[in-house]
Amino acid sequence: MGRLGDKSDYESIREARISENKARMEMLSLLRCAGELSAIAPSTARRAGSVTPRKTPKPPRVLTPLRRSGRLTPAATTAGSEAGRRCSPRLNGGLEYKALPYREEETDEDDDEEKAAVYIDKERLRVLQERRCDSKGRGAVYDPVLGICCHFCRQKKLCGEEGCKRCGEGDFDQPCIGKTECSSCHSTNGILCRACLKVRYGEEMDEVRKNKNWMCPHCIEEKGIKKFWICNSSFCLKKRKIAPTGIAIFQAREQGYESVAHLLMDQLKCRGSF
Repeated sequence: MGRLGDKSDYESIREARISENKARMEMLSLLRCAGELSAIAPSTARRAGSVTPRKTPKPPRVLTPLRRSGRLTPAATTAGSEAGRRCSPRLNGGLEYKALPYREEETDEDDDEEKAAVYIDKERLRVLQERRCDSKGRGAVYDPVLGICCHFCRQKKLCGEEGCKRCGEGDFDQPCIGKTECSSCHSTNGILCRACLKVRYGEEMDEVRKNKNWMCPHCIEEKGIKKFWICNSSFCLKKRKIAPTGIAIFQAREQGYESVAHLLMDQLKCRGSF
């Protein structure tokens, strides 16, 4: 082993290369050019990472009083003050909001606001009923109060069935005859509109209405009545880790199936499981 004071071959080769590079730079006058350039460069040159000075100074901040709502001030919230009251009589509690005027209530003759509300509701009811009669499938009028949500399309629309007292006359106590109801579970899983019932399961609303023992696909699967007959809504398919079918009725009819449920049932049979 060599002594600590001796230079290794690597260090000797490194020093020789450094000497060659310095001699080459002096021959090419690179050191002189670098010195001239450094002398020409301004001493106030911007350093790397320094912040560029702002050309236009910031305008001075002006402190203004905070803006407060007039309803939150103590003077406006005193009893009997009109400034703190809202302009809308419905928000003040003078009128009761209704999505549809389903029944004509008894009103006092001296109350002008109640009379105006009843008149507006009657006119709105007439317009909605005219639009409601134009569609018998999924309905054409959305109503968040009277409308019953379909399990598949999830639309709270008034049905277009003739003789439906709930959607036609606004009777809350009557069921909607344009939506199905499962005789077993009586849950929202068994509520389907006419169009979804026909397209997704190939059943007619009139036949389902006559059949008092009609059951939804969830109950049919639970009781084992028809194998691979499942609910094909997007919610239920995602729970099974199956991609939603989307608008698959055209594909089903092209292949000769009656509905999307029949197409899906054959696909599950070929697969052998869910």
